[in-house]
Amino acid sequence: MLLSEMKEGQTGVVNRVGGNGALRRRILEMGILKGSKIYIEKYAPLKDPLELIVKGYHLSLRVEEAAQITVDDMK
Repeated sequence: MLLSEMKEGQTGVVNRVGGNGALRRRILEMGILKGSKIYIEKYAPLKDPLELIVKGYHLSLRVEEAAQITVDDMK
């Protein structure tokens, strides 16, 4: 599933980081690498951006950026 499709409170593991060029490099530099655990903390009131917890720090991503990241859901 895409990271942008996850609900608040869900946890997932990054399967693939898509995109191209500067966007992909920026996502990887922020620590969103294959195998990283991601917890969806909350969505903004208008559902954009979303706040994640990755490797112990809070990170906000736009929904269109999150749609480039494929995750496996952890139950």
